[in-house]
Amino acid sequence: MIRSDGYPYYHWLQTVGGEGVFSVGGRSFSLPVNSGILVQPGVPHSYETKGSSWNTAYLTFGGPTARELLQSLNLLETAPLHWEEDSPLPDFLEGMLDRLEEGNDLFGLSASADAYRFLITLRQYGSLDSRSAMMRSSEKLRPLLEWMERSYVNADIGLTEMTEVLGMPASTLNVLFRSTFGVSPYVYLIQLRLRKAKELLINEPGAAVKQIAELVGFRDSSHFVATFRRKTGLPPEQYRRLYGS
Repeated sequence: MIRSDGYPYYHWLQTVGGEGVFSVGGRSFSLPVNSGILVQPGVPHSYETKGSSWNTAYLTFGGPTARELLQSLNLLETAPLHWEEDSPLPDFLEGMLDRLEEGNDLFGLSASADAYRFLITLRQYGSLDSRSAMMRSSEKLRPLLEWMERSYVNADIGLTEMTEVLGMPASTLNVLFRSTFGVSPYVYLIQLRLRKAKELLINEPGAAVKQIAELVGFRDSSHFVATFRRKTGLPPEQYRRLYGS
């Protein structure tokens, strides 16, 4: 496919099977599975199959605020984005298509909301380099991750203390965490505490729930039980009975 005059809308193309080659601005990029590229309106480009087959999915969109949104998400660069296989991105466009085929979206509001959610998800899980970008982010966060492993028992730590460990603004830390792990620093801390709680529930059968709550950094057992149940679907004691020896 050769588009000498580009496409009139923003055009997202991703690989769902096989591999392709995408050429734009004098450069050619390989697009294997779990990767895609976004091209701005009117930008000449071409793409072709690499090997025996190439299956793709695409999304086109426009509107007066599209560029502003993409700029805020740092998605305007025309370069391939890669993501992990277990991310929500591979199935996102298929789900959008299924909802469109149901024919209930008379005014296109659901489709617009879906497109917005897709771009947010792309920002969270997409990386300009499938390996090096993730490694760079992980290295930047390593001192904080090690600090969390030592300090999660302290119920008083929060985002303020985390920013002090790395010496960066909270906004930068949030972006770095979301691009690396798909969650905010605080959510990551809660997940760490719950993971430690699961270990204690199974490995320390004699420990009371209140004691475990204190050992993993919760101020009180009621908050711990509510959070544990919300995240796992089970209260702590039931989790212990189900998975303990």
